[in-house]
Amino acid sequence: MKKLNSIFLLVICVTYFLSCSDYLDKAPEEDLTIEEAFKQKQYAERFLFSAYAGLPLELYFSDMGDANPFVLGSDELNMPYPEKYGKLINRGSWNPHNAHGQIWINMYESIRKTNIFLDNIELTPFTSEFSQTDKDRWIAEAILLRAYYHFRALIIYGPIPIIDHKVELDEDFTQLKRHPLDECVKFILDECERAIPYLPAKITNTSQYGRLTSTFAYAIKARLLLYMASPLWNGNSEYINFTDNDGVRLFPQKQDRNKWKIAAEAAKECIEHCENAGYILYRSVNNDPVDNIKGIYLERHNSETILGRNHQYMDGLVEKCCFPRTNGGWGSWNPTQNLVDSYEMSNGKIPILGYNPDGSPIINSESGYREDGYAEVDDPNGRWLQGVRNMYINRDPRFYASINFNGKLFKNRRLEWWNTGADGRGNEGRDYNSTGYTMNKYVDENVDIPQGKFSLKTWILFRLGEQYLNYAEALNEVDGPVSDVYKYVNLIRDRAGMPPLPSGLNQDQMRERIHRERRIELAFEAHRFFDCRRWKIAQNTDNGPIYGMNIEAGTYLQDNSFYQRVVVEERVFKSPTHYLFPIFQNEIDRNPGLVQNPGW
Repeated sequence: MKKLNSIFLLVICVTYFLSCSDYLDKAPEEDLTIEEAFKQKQYAERFLFSAYAGLPLELYFSDMGDANPFVLGSDELNMPYPEKYGKLINRGSWNPHNAHGQIWINMYESIRKTNIFLDNIELTPFTSEFSQTDKDRWIAEAILLRAYYHFRALIIYGPIPIIDHKVELDEDFTQLKRHPLDECVKFILDECERAIPYLPAKITNTSQYGRLTSTFAYAIKARLLLYMASPLWNGNSEYINFTDNDGVRLFPQKQDRNKWKIAAEAAKECIEHCENAGYILYRSVNNDPVDNIKGIYLERHNSETILGRNHQYMDGLVEKCCFPRTNGGWGSWNPTQNLVDSYEMSNGKIPILGYNPDGSPIINSESGYREDGYAEVDDPNGRWLQGVRNMYINRDPRFYASINFNGKLFKNRRLEWWNTGADGRGNEGRDYNSTGYTMNKYVDENVDIPQGKFSLKTWILFRLGEQYLNYAEALNEVDGPVSDVYKYVNLIRDRAGMPPLPSGLNQDQMRERIHRERRIELAFEAHRFFDCRRWKIAQNTDNGPIYGMNIEAGTYLQDNSFYQRVVVEERVFKSPTHYLFPIFQNEIDRNPGLVQNPGW
């Protein structure tokens, strides 16, 4: 037998039926062949559901680094755990030998499952309860899953091998090659188009929540085309000479500005499809801006979610990593001062315009922002209490929905992040707050860690709010800040309780505001990592000092020594090497047809 690439060998060895929800826990009898299994509807259906298991569990920011190293690997977050893969990215110490190959393997395992399903589904007989329409829907789901898994591998690794058929054991994969970027994009788009006619636009039957929809296909297309219009992927001069072993160029040779127009059209088409199907921006019952943002992630299957993946109870991992020590947590998922500084004031003014060489902020005097002094009264909406540092008052409501800060009321008590405070580092070893902040997005305050009472979690892969920002960004690149650009950004801001953008912005100014809006609205959703890379600004955002508050200082809430910016970590980003993940060296060694990414 010819040598088989480890991508596929691993797939043969793993169980076909991985668990991602209740209906994935079942498997056919071990003595059934694939062909025999597909002759029975229930086993064919379970095989399809097993292919869903490749949808990423991205709410694991730390303990499953293979699933999502992207939030920690961006300038949004820090953790005190040096061994996590995101920390290797931060330090610039990742390489093809220590790189997690699991994302690559997981995607191709999942692609193989979809191909086996598509190769065998015709064996499944029709019954009174299983029609051609049902079968067509199953086929469309498998095709769309295959498209998504190729998409995910593409945006992480760049041009990838396209696997569009079932792999036989006697096939020679020692010469498996990466396809040029444009071919990969066309394949994914074509797969989405194939699936769309056979899928519902929205799932309304609660027993089918989590199944794929045509809306998901439109969302993949919109995000993919937005990425491909962006500088990293569109005529990037650092990649134009990147070839395979036969000299085939893998990246476009010149920039095509028309790609922005195509991206804008795809995003608008996605929005229209969503809205026609009944998707709307989520708002809480009381329409409080903070609750509007928190509820997107705490109210499962809400009106904005295009596709989410259930995480079951997760043993309270999110709360354990975000709750303070006094509530049984570790306080170890820590937003950076860099992110905190990016939130606007509630009046829509930008508080910090830049930084001096020593890292101190250049404060916009017109914004009302102050870094000295303390709040004299409680906020009537409960967002801060008297005595809180002035730098935390009157900020964008999304700040309060996403960030917990020193002195904030949390579970009926005030947070004490200074070293000797109730929630401070003290002698807690590796479990501590490294920046003076903890993440509040996704956090359910009703969880009780000491009593083992946790809540269900859903990671949102695609939501309508992202599509609004996708459309605004692409349209601005095509036509400048026309009315639709303002409209869709302001819809996002209005839901968050923020005033509309100022009129009269030019294209560059609007681009900057859209970038900021994405940073705030999509914080901790694994977008920032990819945004900074596709915009080709990661050498600035992910290279150099990451700041936090001085957690080692202070003895009480209003101790000024705590509120001093300190360098938490000096991060390293090497361009162009770090713009793409390295392919794990074992894969390269086993398959001489694969070429490694530039710089690795």
